[in-house]
Amino acid sequence: QVQLVESGGGLVQAGDSLRLSCAVSGRAVSIYAMGWFRQAPGKEREFVSGINRSGRNTVYADSVKGRFAISRDDIENILYLQMRSLSPEDTAVYYCAADLGGEWTPSISQSYDYWGQGTQVTVSS
Repeated sequence: QVQLVESGGGLVQAGDSLRLSCAVSGRAVSIYAMGWFRQAPGKEREFVSGINRSGRNTVYADSVKGRFAISRDDIENILYLQMRSLSPEDTAVYYCAADLGGEWTPSISQSYDYWGQGTQVTVSS
């Protein structure tokens, strides 16, 4: 079992930065890849970013490329999402997810085995 707990969300203004964290507990050593997804009100959950075990392979949605940065601290077992130049379009509940192995397709939610409960990010204009 793997437990994921997101934190760091909040209310910010357009142009601000925010860093989300996802604390991993349980069988963290079993995790191959991790990702961030988000879901805005009335919309489908969408891929934001993914990172593989080594951290050398990172993937971003076009909408966040150049503004967001994903990283992982395997000593502390924390996944991060640094978000810059936030806009109201980034308002959503952000979820972290963990893939325990097999075929990892970063942008496909079905690739992930465990999910956190989400943290709300609200960007005012």
